Amino acid sequence: MERFSLPRTACLLVCIVLASWLSAQQSKTLVSFDGYNGMFPYAPLVQGPDGNLYGTTGGGGKIFSPEFVSGAGTVFQVTPRGNTQLLYTFCSFSNCTDGSHPVAGLMLGNDGNLYGTTEGGGAYGYGTVFKITTEGQLTVLHSFAGSAETDGAYPLAGLVQATNGNFYGTTSSGGMWGYGSVFEITSEGNLTILYSFSYPNTDGYIPTSGLVQASNGDLYGTTQYNSTNGAGTIFRMNLHGDLTTIYSFCQQVGCTDGYWPLGTLIQGSDGNLYGTTVSGGANSNCDGTCGTVFRITPSGQLTILHNFDVLGSPAAGLVQGTNGDFYGTTFATAFQMTPSGELTTLYTFCSLPNCDDGVVGWPGLVQSTNGKLYGTTEFGGSSSNCSSYDYYGYPGCGVVFGLSAGMGPFVKAVPNSAAPGTSVMILGSNLNGATSVTFNGTTASFTVISDTEIIASVPAGAKTGSIEVGTPKGTLTSNTQFHVL
Repeated sequence: MERFSLPRTACLLVCIVLASWLSAQQSKTLVSFDGYNGMFPYAPLVQGPDGNLYGTTGGGGKIFSPEFVSGAGTVFQVTPRGNTQLLYTFCSFSNCTDGSHPVAGLMLGNDGNLYGTTEGGGAYGYGTVFKITTEGQLTVLHSFAGSAETDGAYPLAGLVQATNGNFYGTTSSGGMWGYGSVFEITSEGNLTILYSFSYPNTDGYIPTSGLVQASNGDLYGTTQYNSTNGAGTIFRMNLHGDLTTIYSFCQQVGCTDGYWPLGTLIQGSDGNLYGTTVSGGANSNCDGTCGTVFRITPSGQLTILHNFDVLGSPAAGLVQGTNGDFYGTTFATAFQMTPSGELTTLYTFCSLPNCDDGVVGWPGLVQSTNGKLYGTTEFGGSSSNCSSYDYYGYPGCGVVFGLSAGMGPFVKAVPNSAAPGTSVMILGSNLNGATSVTFNGTTASFTVISDTEIIASVPAGAKTGSIEVGTPKGTLTSNTQFHVL
């Protein structure tokens, strides 16, 4: 089997037996993977235009066998109520030219299709970029060549679609010097390597996380390592490939400013960027190896908001809820954090017999437009089919779970920035019968596609601000500001 495991820290080697809820929040297991419908979901979910959630598993699928190492991963759909459907099994083509082992999540493109990457497979065996419809029709857009100087290899992260309509991502290897790359790819599959990481170099190397486009138009991302102390970096890059390192971790004694950023950054409502490190921090209870949550300004001023304890080690990014708080996961918990850094544990995994509710919640969370949080755990669940793949002593093939945190429904625009006259998708729930759509108070023309989707045209004269949709059941407001270009 090709490699598809991200680095683990010492915290993960401790056997977890956790037996109690730590708050009144309720988590519900929606899917318990069994290998045949996938196993080991490593990545967060994404909401589609139909209101359903879509994700990937790193292994399993139609050719899975409990007795043998088989199954190259899947794309699946799950409804908010837990009805699941296997959309695609990778390595369905000869020599896995369609890709194998997707360890990154999907993203919803402006065209309504889903886009993602596989770590392995493809025409050369070094991974792919693919497009898949919500019905499961997959198209390989690019196969990484690995050894070619102008190409990358082994993408471990997903994609982001920028304001120019093109997609941007990273590879953990390959590029001009073999230490990873940042690439741009069109929806037709034309790929350009924008930047190649090298060693030694002050710009870091081996990017394992995805990119985010900030409101200033630049892309922000992280590398897992740097040449000085191996602790990783945060970088800013324009769409032409000009890269600037804005922070190198472990500048402080004992790496109290964090070590190894693994999750994709997000931009908060205050304009700053937020992320996590899987190690480092100032908590003496775990020798500074439990990880952190940090805030960094677009220019590079970093502040540690929280130091995790022995239930720490976050390896995924955050999501900002509609209440303004941040939500995320560690290998053992799901948590809520205020913008000032006050953290509350919402749920501790493996709180049911046999870890049927999941364990190792590293993939992170997403907030659906129904207001609830959804996520996956790498292990756990009710199936025993994956015992022969059990590297760390955890049971099960992984789960999808829903978590109620008391937030109500909202609407979300895709894309979240566009010029006047551009058509955008507005996702939500109970949208049938909608009577109005406004962009920061300016009335827009729109068409209701379904109960979960509206197509609206950005009106002339609109300014950056919230989108509001009037429905028979009340007004729904967007979770973030829509940026008018």
